[in-house]
Amino acid sequence: MIRFKTTSPEQTELFGKGLAKSLGAGDVIALTGDLGAGKTCLTRGIADGLGSTAHVSSPTFTIVNEYDGGRLMLFHFDTYRLSGPDDFLMSGLDEYFYRNGICVFEWSDIIDELLPEDSIRMTITGDGDMRLFECNCSEKHQCYIEEAARNAGAEVEK
Repeated sequence: MIRFKTTSPEQTELFGKGLAKSLGAGDVIALTGDLGAGKTCLTRGIADGLGSTAHVSSPTFTIVNEYDGGRLMLFHFDTYRLSGPDDFLMSGLDEYFYRNGICVFEWSDIIDELLPEDSIRMTITGDGDMRLFECNCSEKHQCYIEEAARNAGAEVEK
């Protein structure tokens, strides 16, 4: 597990921008955290890091927003309003796993059992501007996450 703290929305976005450089087609980022924890802020940084100039907002009512204009498509999900994995599957949303883009899921715990085993799982907690990130991921992503956090000026815990 990698743990680090950001101290502003700008730093959270900067981390996302740095992380995007290491992401490839088919990568999945699963985010959990309370309302206002910084999930969309992080996704905004990822979109920027991919080269998209689109305005990133939470897809609360649309369930998924698609962002292009970068080196890869970004599919940004908010599964908060889904009743569970069956609702996700019945909606055909699992097809996004095969579209050669990057999937970022807010409220990912609702569909966790459907996510690929090698998903990057992040829990974000905190208040005010301080955010604590706890990241579980495969070895292939660990060094990239730590590097992106350090490059953003985040306080990485050992």
